[in-house]
Amino acid sequence: MKKMIYGLFFGDSITYGEYDGVFGGWVDILKRYALQKFHEGSNEVIIYNLGIGGETTEGLIKRIPHELKARNSSEGNIVFLAYEANDLAIKEGKQMVRPEQFKVNIEKAIQHAKQFTNDIYLVSILPFSKNVDGVVVASGKLRTNAEVLIYNTILQDIAIENTFIYIDFYTAFLEDKEILLSQDGVHPNEKGYGIMAEIAIPIIEKYL
Repeated sequence: MKKMIYGLFFGDSITYGEYDGVFGGWVDILKRYALQKFHEGSNEVIIYNLGIGGETTEGLIKRIPHELKARNSSEGNIVFLAYEANDLAIKEGKQMVRPEQFKVNIEKAIQHAKQFTNDIYLVSILPFSKNVDGVVVASGKLRTNAEVLIYNTILQDIAIENTFIYIDFYTAFLEDKEILLSQDGVHPNEKGYGIMAEIAIPIIEKYL
């Protein structure tokens, strides 16, 4: 008998798929893949893209209890947490969410998610282009690749502590980041989003 499983992807504009006018981003690629597999006879994995542009983990912990309650399948849930790009940004001389608070927020989100599933995935942030590394951009935000390493390490440590899978998009982008990122140097382009989807598809396949 087929199962109906919900996949909830929490994140910011990179989860939402900003700057990808072709495929709609990595989560939407996964959504179409899961739907195709369902039509071929697999379990039904319904993917919810819950990415909000500009959101930090402060916003996540406010909405995650409500989102989880509203989208809960009795047959199984998968939760993905994909943050950092805004948390680590410095705006008007102040870091939006400092590393220690970022850790607390992710752990709070995990506690909420554990009420619905043990299948929780932590997603790395990507490296930034050299053109925006340490540069104040039009949005007023300053980001550095040094901070990316700090925040990714926090996620990796939390994943180890909880025996979760850490999805390492960072390493996949590092060598070719200048051709996988869009002109803004933060968001992937169509090719970059495609690589992210390729890395994540084997995870989705476990539930199909």
